[in-house]
Amino acid sequence: MSRLKQVGLVLSGVCLGILVSLHYAANANKDSVTTGQLPVEEVRNLADVFNAVKQFYVEPVEDKKLINDAITGMVAGLDPHSTYLDEDAYKDLQVSIKGEFGGLGIEVSMEDGLVKVVSPIEDTPAFRAGVKSGDLIFKIDETSVKGLTISEAVKLMRGAPKTSVVLNIFRKGESRPVVVKLVREIIKVRSVKSKMIEPGLGYVRITQFQEQTTADLARHLEQLNKESPLKGLVLDLRNNPGGLIDAAVGVSAAFLPQKSLVVYSEGRTPDAKRKYLAIPDDYSRDAGDQLKSLPKNFKSIPMVVILNGGSASASEIVAGALQDYKRAKLLGIRSFGKGSVQSIIPIVPGKSGVKITVAKYFTPNGRSIQAKGIDPDYVVDETANGSSEPFMREADLTRHLSNPNEQSAPAASAPVAAPKAIKARQVDDDGNEMPRFELAGKGDLQYEQAINLLKGLPVAVRKVVDQSAPGAGASEP
Repeated sequence: MSRLKQVGLVLSGVCLGILVSLHYAANANKDSVTTGQLPVEEVRNLADVFNAVKQFYVEPVEDKKLINDAITGMVAGLDPHSTYLDEDAYKDLQVSIKGEFGGLGIEVSMEDGLVKVVSPIEDTPAFRAGVKSGDLIFKIDETSVKGLTISEAVKLMRGAPKTSVVLNIFRKGESRPVVVKLVREIIKVRSVKSKMIEPGLGYVRITQFQEQTTADLARHLEQLNKESPLKGLVLDLRNNPGGLIDAAVGVSAAFLPQKSLVVYSEGRTPDAKRKYLAIPDDYSRDAGDQLKSLPKNFKSIPMVVILNGGSASASEIVAGALQDYKRAKLLGIRSFGKGSVQSIIPIVPGKSGVKITVAKYFTPNGRSIQAKGIDPDYVVDETANGSSEPFMREADLTRHLSNPNEQSAPAASAPVAAPKAIKARQVDDDGNEMPRFELAGKGDLQYEQAINLLKGLPVAVRKVVDQSAPGAGASEP
């Protein structure tokens, strides 16, 4: 009887996992895969493993934990962006989408059992402490992250405001682990920031794509235009890890003709095959048009978009659309290369679910960004000596999805090489560590060259470039 109970629990877990994977296609036409029988032999093997753990493992393990771990492993084994969301992770995700949550301010993924930093969020404890894209966190306080799920690691990093946490980090270019002590705080992410560069030239930075990003962008653009009618605009998407696809469509719609195709997705089910247009229905979650009061001159003023290896997902949707329509010039270095779409599928409504990849997205001209990224028209490093950030990219992640447009996607490090590598930490002549330059501030070469491009001045592009990249070798507009 005990054996039957155990098998029943395992079957419940397996069926739950299979139903999760099919939920997205519940109302679609069923193909041969979705109508197939449960794999009896594999289910039997899973039941045998479950039974072995229950009988022989050194310590007793609750049935619920074993089933949850089985579901977690099943979903995590698909690709780097699919994950099972338990009650805490599900709640955290809903809060982060709204742009306010507690913690350190780091976008992370799991790589070879370690927590890998995708991008620190600007104006957060992690950003101010110098945590970098590509950092590998191997210990949180006294707990090794080896063997933890991404949700468990995130739980350790989050906590009550004003409490501290110590991260032990492996960093490229450092011979010893980097130890960073951080104080948690409520993370209120301002997704849009702006300033007037000089009369007629505006600067807008988008740090994340959230529910209010389209409306916030419209307000910032209107304010800049009131201050001085704009004749040129720099849109900064550096270190922007992405976010909501409708926000990306809204940002694109601010600069593209109405009804333009912004992005489309392709997946196995009819629901996953969709076109997103520059229309309110595709970017406004409420009944109103968030861009209705935006002056029409933003559809035509000259634009430069700045990218780097931390520009991912929704950032790449915007950059790809503006590049395809020749609406803006892209400047910087190749983007991250995340060209897949994830949907949140509830399991227990309001309590748990799965974030699962359901489609790949394509730019208006049919380009897939997956594991490839967006190549800028003008390749410009962070400094005259190269780029200091050891950016990881989609192509570096284990189990990353392939690019449907290519036999094999290019590696993140090839073939664009800086003429001279620089250390992860720069020091002055006295050996003192130099402060990291502020984006859109003094010493930001990409920002300076974006302004030159808007003004029609020569642009200091990288001397050694990928000859296949758009704009390779260009020195002026």
